[in-house]
Amino acid sequence: MSGKTQYYGTGRRKSSVARVYLRPGTGKIVVNKRDFEEYFGSAMTKQIIKQPLALTETEGQFDILVGTRGGGPSGQAGAMRLGIARALCEYNPELRGTLKRAGFLTRDARRVERKKYGQPGARKRFQFSKR
Repeated sequence: MSGKTQYYGTGRRKSSVARVYLRPGTGKIVVNKRDFEEYFGSAMTKQIIKQPLALTETEGQFDILVGTRGGGPSGQAGAMRLGIARALCEYNPELRGTLKRAGFLTRDARRVERKKYGQPGARKRFQFSKR
């Protein structure tokens, strides 16, 4: 492989968008020009991001460069997972079946429900008083 080889995938989740670039390397992950370990505090979000790599046994084969914007840590982690899975499909189309069965190629379309008027939240109601 030449030095210019890279694979791209876009991931979205809630209001987050992640642009993921896989480059052959040692397994270093950089998110918004910061180290992955420093960017995400929770062990759970780190695990979510690494799921497609663990499933396809490609951990340590790629340096991952991610530009992410919008949303919070959970949404960004989900967006990165989808982006990594899509980039892996670009790298090797044979991995598609494995990733699809695990549900990593499915865009999680759930979004925050809007708040309604006359209520404190989307579904929560103010306390009912009979008298």
